[in-house]
Amino acid sequence: MEIQLDKHNTTLVVGENGAGKSTMLDALSFVLYNKPFRKINKPQLINSINKKDLVVEIEFKIGPNRYKIIRGIKPNVFEVYQNDNLLNQNAESKDYQEILENQILKLNHKSFCQVVVLGSASFVPFMQLTAQARREVIEDLLDIQIFSTMNTLLKEDISENTKNLQQAEYNYSLTSEKIKMQNDYIAMMQKDAGEQIDKNQKEIKEVEKHIEDELLKMTSLEDKISSLKTSISDEDKTRSKQQKLLVLERQLNDKIKKIEEEIQFFNNHDNCPTCKQVIQEDFKCESVDEKTKSIEETHSGLVQLSEEMTKVATRLKEIDNIKKEITDLNIDKVTHNNNINGLKNYISKLENNINEINKKTVDYSMNDEKMKQLEVDLDAFIQEKGELTKQKEALQVASVILKDSGIKARIIKQYVPVINKLINKYLASMDFFVQFELDETFNETIKSRFRDEFSYASFSEGEKMRINLAILFTWRAVAKMRNSASTNLLIMDEVFDSSLDVNGTNEFMKILNTLTTDTNAFIISHKTDQMVDKFSNVIKFEKHKNFSRLVS
Repeated sequence: MEIQLDKHNTTLVVGENGAGKSTMLDALSFVLYNKPFRKINKPQLINSINKKDLVVEIEFKIGPNRYKIIRGIKPNVFEVYQNDNLLNQNAESKDYQEILENQILKLNHKSFCQVVVLGSASFVPFMQLTAQARREVIEDLLDIQIFSTMNTLLKEDISENTKNLQQAEYNYSLTSEKIKMQNDYIAMMQKDAGEQIDKNQKEIKEVEKHIEDELLKMTSLEDKISSLKTSISDEDKTRSKQQKLLVLERQLNDKIKKIEEEIQFFNNHDNCPTCKQVIQEDFKCESVDEKTKSIEETHSGLVQLSEEMTKVATRLKEIDNIKKEITDLNIDKVTHNNNINGLKNYISKLENNINEINKKTVDYSMNDEKMKQLEVDLDAFIQEKGELTKQKEALQVASVILKDSGIKARIIKQYVPVINKLINKYLASMDFFVQFELDETFNETIKSRFRDEFSYASFSEGEKMRINLAILFTWRAVAKMRNSASTNLLIMDEVFDSSLDVNGTNEFMKILNTLTTDTNAFIISHKTDQMVDKFSNVIKFEKHKNFSRLVS
């Protein structure tokens, strides 16, 4: 569907419920602000039949520039053209929307719903808004919301200043503490260096004395070991002799065994087993006697041999005992040598301590340099604290200026008389003669011609309608005056149907014709029988095969 928005001054929009009259408001709100006009979720805007291809295009002019905006869902599209040139889309969608609202439309959605499009489902008359919502509308119309943005940024600057000032205070305290610790450290070094060196040197002398004692013990042990080694110098000779005696003993025992076998032979045989000859008794006796004598001599030699072996074994035992004693002495020697090495290592440690103390003493000048650097840092932190404190004071002044009671209040104060004058002008043009005044906090005071005071709630619905219309056209006039939201479009969706009777309808059309000479007004209404002949143009919506369409 295509709707020409600037062809007629007044257009009546009619159609049965659900035909799509209010959908044009959703389309306009969606293409400009990416949100529905009614209180529904954005996905509900998509047609429930084909569930895709939601696309809205709008074309308008601001001054010499022509704009076209295309926005869609499934597929998603968002394009802004200026004089047929696509504007930069490098920014994120959210930033792109801010460019559209802040730099082109210069009107946020809340003000849009107070000035351009008024729907019965979502329209809340200005007089029924909260104080904060009223302020937001006025700030947007007067183009002073920049001060709210500045105030938000200022809060960030104040937070950053507070954090930096705390860090500067911390750095100042930390550096001061470091300077104190450095002074204490240098004083301690100067006081204790000599005492520590004397103590270590005294301990070195005591350790050196212990080393001398250990060396004397080592020398005594070495002498004793040397003497004992000399006393067993015959060890190899004695062990060799023992081996020879063992061999001789074995030979003698073998000899005795052999002779005994020979004697046993003569005693057991009368004939020679080899030649079968008779062994003479005389020869046998003589042979046995000789061999018996030989056994006796051999036994005598074994006795002498045993005595000599006993002597050798006794000497070897003495040698083994001496060797054990030498081993024990060597162990003692190793122990003393380890003691000496440990004492020498301890001396090295003490000497290192002395060198370290001397090095620290030499480093006094370097510590002085460190102290100088700390003092330079302290001065820098003092200066930084001063600058941040001045900045804090400036930010506090700016905060006072940017509060609602600051510069915005001054600007609003200048416009309040103009706003009141316009409201009363429009009320008078609607033959509603009261004195209507808004104060700087947008609370109303209404006085009759007899100076009786009323409140907005005390009026009838028809009278409220006149007040709402007067305020509506005042906002449009102020916006045009400020050049922040000048618009020639006004759409009302059943806004005043409930408060209009036949006479009220006539009055409404009189007001509308009087106040919209340069405005294209679209009135969506069910009161077609009362209003159809009062408009220069009528468009009708109807449902055809579950799709809305315009009836020509």
